[in-house]
Amino acid sequence: MSADRSSATDRSLTAPSGAGDPATGRPGGPPGTAGHRTAGHTTDRSPTVPSPAERASAVRAYRPALRPGVLIGPALLRGPRTVHLVKHPVSGAAFEIGAKEHFVLGRLDGTRNLDDMVAEYAARFRRRLSEEQWTRLLGLLGTRGLLDGSPDPAPPPPPPARTGTVWRGSRRTVADAHATTGRLHRVLRPLLHTWVQLPLVAAALVMTGALLADPAALLDGTLDLLSRPLLLIPFGVFLWISVCLHELAHGVAARHYGGTVSEIGLRWRFPALMMYCTVDDYLFLPGLRAKLVVAAAGAHVNLVLLLPLALWWALLDPADPYRPALTGMLLVGVVQALSNLVPLPPLDGYRMLSHLLFAANLAPETRSYLALRRAGRDAVAAYPPRARRLYTAYAVASAVSVLLAAAGTCAAVVLLVLR
Repeated sequence: MSADRSSATDRSLTAPSGAGDPATGRPGGPPGTAGHRTAGHTTDRSPTVPSPAERASAVRAYRPALRPGVLIGPALLRGPRTVHLVKHPVSGAAFEIGAKEHFVLGRLDGTRNLDDMVAEYAARFRRRLSEEQWTRLLGLLGTRGLLDGSPDPAPPPPPPARTGTVWRGSRRTVADAHATTGRLHRVLRPLLHTWVQLPLVAAALVMTGALLADPAALLDGTLDLLSRPLLLIPFGVFLWISVCLHELAHGVAARHYGGTVSEIGLRWRFPALMMYCTVDDYLFLPGLRAKLVVAAAGAHVNLVLLLPLALWWALLDPADPYRPALTGMLLVGVVQALSNLVPLPPLDGYRMLSHLLFAANLAPETRSYLALRRAGRDAVAAYPPRARRLYTAYAVASAVSVLLAAAGTCAAVVLLVLR
């Protein structure tokens, strides 16, 4: 699964560099600025241009509201800061804001003016919200088309159907991915109820436990499968189909929770060819459970697809010549499914861990923290204690995970060769 990751960080209640001063001519600003839409056209020499006092009065009286449909994400730890993601409902443009900006945005409902916000802001942060900060923030929001009444931005151009080269690239294969996953969701919705899914989860856990209970049989089964090309080839096709259904499961789960699926296609890294499914507003889905379910849906489907094989395997006589091959198939399938839950990027387990920790860009921020930490404690003084503990723990856990995976792979190869 891939997600929308476009963002630009706004660090404070000021316009970012390169945006200019929103109070001096950007669309959607507060009244009394050239960025506020008014009837007619004026120039600097027109007698209708407001005086500075009139402009200040209009700014103070202005009661802005966010445009309907603006998405605002939960608080996330990113480096030493706490940020929130904000996304435009039409253009899909996303950017980050800090805790103070989020506090102000959450109160832009058309009923509060500057005086109201000053009092609430002071009660929350023990400092005054200045008129300049207020004007700049509203100008920035208007520039991005996030205020009610701001001009609609131009719709984003459709992505190219194909990108990349013969060796590495992607191609969109579904004209309307959102409608396609919507149809799949309507068909599968009866199966998405908790009373259906919980028994499937339990069955997958029982299958995995029963399979791993006999390590010697797993090695024999893997060797037997590798020695049967007539079984290995169709099983490889089954695994590829399972990967495709893994991606569609992300899209159907996202639709179940109100998400938007923007693209379904094929991605190749020669010689591998894989399906992908892009969920645009995945990080804005309501609640932690929705994000975890969407991230885990692919691995869950991979395990569920193995249940018929597991039932056949369980019913076969231990002396049956096909049982070892089935054991090998189940082992490969379970490893494929569970490997997606390892908390390393870009796997689904990494996304799940990021959601559980309410952290953005966990791996890159961990690398940045470690690079600064090597320069001494003073270099990371801006990081709160929670961030220091989290990034240190993730660095250690990641290293241990990589070492265990490498050791396990090497041990399996040695045992297969010696056996």
